[in-house]
Amino acid sequence: MTNLDAYLSAAIRDNTRKSYRSAIRHFEVDWGGFLPATADSVARYLVDHADTLAINTLRQRLAALAQWHIDQGFPDPTKSPVVRQVFRGIQTLHPAVEKRAKPFQLDQLGQVDRWLTTQIEIDPHAGLRHRRNKALFLLGFWRGFRGDELTRLQAEHVTITPGEGMVCFLPRTKGDRQLKGGTFKAPMLSSLCPVTAYLEWITAAQIESGPVFRAIDRWGCLSSNPLHIDSLVPILRQVLHQAGVEASELYSSHSLRRGFASWATANGWELKTLMEHVGWKNAQSAMRYIDSDDPFNRHRIEAALPGA
Repeated sequence: MTNLDAYLSAAIRDNTRKSYRSAIRHFEVDWGGFLPATADSVARYLVDHADTLAINTLRQRLAALAQWHIDQGFPDPTKSPVVRQVFRGIQTLHPAVEKRAKPFQLDQLGQVDRWLTTQIEIDPHAGLRHRRNKALFLLGFWRGFRGDELTRLQAEHVTITPGEGMVCFLPRTKGDRQLKGGTFKAPMLSSLCPVTAYLEWITAAQIESGPVFRAIDRWGCLSSNPLHIDSLVPILRQVLHQAGVEASELYSSHSLRRGFASWATANGWELKTLMEHVGWKNAQSAMRYIDSDDPFNRHRIEAALPGA
């Protein structure tokens, strides 16, 4: 690989590159399309999958096809009027309710923390795994990290200030168009402390550099590789189930982010402060993660009724 190829490759996130490759394979191999594609073939591809693929998935497939044509120096067929019109038609005839991860609650975080702490004490063989998972939950919640941010965190990019907290630097973050990276702080807390959990984990795992959160095999051997993003949700759900959290299958890594945002809002955090803490660039992104304590506005309406 030349230096030019290396820099071009680095400009695209690994997850994006992987999803684009999958999308191109689906168009070319599974569906039988030809590349470079025509506008008509892309439109037919959308029509053939309108009933089976979600709108966001179709949008991602179009983005992948567009990127392939741009990279290869061909005209982009996805920008043609017929493709745009077909896509709008699919949106009209196949409206979809946005699926959102179930928000994780603070009392559930305490429940999980207590269970993991107990398991560390009674099951030394699995203690390493439980310490990792404890740090995953606590840091993921209090920092509002995305799943991929947890898996990409490097030990050399974490700085601990004793008695105060920790600073995590991520060279790449979502929406970071200028590629400046992001710095995220987590406080030292009297309970459910993410800093303490992090220190206990890296000390037990003897991690000085490289990925913070790593795979552990069935024999308890620590890998040098980071947790794969696809393994994160199964790990979280398994811990939730074992800790006795109901409907564990409804939670995902985004549940930690949504749970913190809702908790912070319920405890009087201003939107600007919340956005700065989590790293949101606009209010619209932040509001999608916040769940009201009174989602049906029942208490507000009841308070205003005659005789209330």
